[in-house]
Amino acid sequence: MEARLNLFGSPLAAKSLKHIASASRVIISESTLPTATQDLVMLRASQINGCGFCTDMHTKDAAHAGETSVRLNLVAAWREA
Repeated sequence: MEARLNLFGSPLAAKSLKHIASASRVIISESTLPTATQDLVMLRASQINGCGFCTDMHTKDAAHAGETSVRLNLVAAWREA
């Protein structure tokens, strides 16, 4: 299977990713939202976007930060939870 977008193969995509990552760092560091909630928001955004890599990454980051497996599993079903 071939990736839909190779972020590191395209100079424009790599430059865009660099700016997005930079903006993300500023937003996260200046936010008053608790870190645990930020992790869950990023996980849900990854699920909505259908990015398996990002979903995996944010799940692991949240678990490493102390988020429980129950809360991580309920992110996808937040309306029912």
